[in-house]
Amino acid sequence: MVNVGILGATGMVGQRFIELLADHPKFEITALTASARSAGKRYEDAATWYLDNPIPESVKDITVVDTDPKEIKDVDIVFSALPADTAAIVEPKFAKSCIVASNASAMRMEPDVPLVIPEVNPEHLDMIETQQKNRGWDGFIVTNPNCSTIALTITLKPLYDQFDIKRIYVSTMQAVSGAGYNGVPSMAIVDNLVPYIGGEEEKMETETLHLLGDYDGETVNPASFGLSASCHRVAVLDGHTEAVFIEFEDGFEIDDIRQSMDSFKGLPQKLNLHSAPEKPIVIREEENRPQPRMDRNADNGMAVTVGRLRKDAAFDNSLRYVLVGHNTIRGAAGASILNAELISEIR
Repeated sequence: MVNVGILGATGMVGQRFIELLADHPKFEITALTASARSAGKRYEDAATWYLDNPIPESVKDITVVDTDPKEIKDVDIVFSALPADTAAIVEPKFAKSCIVASNASAMRMEPDVPLVIPEVNPEHLDMIETQQKNRGWDGFIVTNPNCSTIALTITLKPLYDQFDIKRIYVSTMQAVSGAGYNGVPSMAIVDNLVPYIGGEEEKMETETLHLLGDYDGETVNPASFGLSASCHRVAVLDGHTEAVFIEFEDGFEIDDIRQSMDSFKGLPQKLNLHSAPEKPIVIREEENRPQPRMDRNADNGMAVTVGRLRKDAAFDNSLRYVLVGHNTIRGAAGASILNAELISEIR
């Protein structure tokens, strides 16, 4: 078993890490960190548990410690659910001696830090050696993208590999859990929609092109198509929905698009990694699917569900579809865990 720790273990994403790792066949939770006010307490006493499933018995009695490398012993991997400003300071300290699988945004676009979706760009992990050389670390940091970016990019990967994409427009309807338990007041979201999420559109527009870009051994050359995102918060607990519009350089057949998505598999599926969905993209044929409440938990929340695949009637060479992805599983904790599983398998 590989000993792992969770940084920021009392928050919503930290709790998802605990839920997904509690019975993991390869990783064992041996350390949990949080703020100073929680340090020294049993995890069950320190955390206000938000998830539907109860706190796993295996972590209830673990003593929470400060988020400091000096407080954690004999841990090989730490999963970071820290806020970005804290992560920017703390994660490099941990990376001096261990692997940091981060869900935070702080280090994502650093030129020597891999930003990875294992089915999309596992070759970007090659920059780990450059990172260690540049920074003098024995460990390293690997990041996963923003939650809405992950769901979108998984569906784009098979299309990008087989068709010439000219431009993409995406409009998101994002769940409140993406902002954390206290992130969106109920009076702001009930009977309402908030048409702005700070930094979200910029993340989607830059991270997607970076993920689909080519790593040449020194830098990532981003994909060259245009991408415009509009992001909105809606009154849904979990599960981001995205309406996607793609214009291709040439004509296409909808059956070829469907086949491309339906048959898509990546390195995690070939390696049969524990957290990898059998099919990264699940296609629904019903006119009224996907829906977050019905489709967010596809393949334990690790698959992205696509529906309403159709040609655009108004614009030539254009495709429309709707997707749903679980934002705190595939879009957050599950993404970091899958990164760590891949690293453990190939390094």
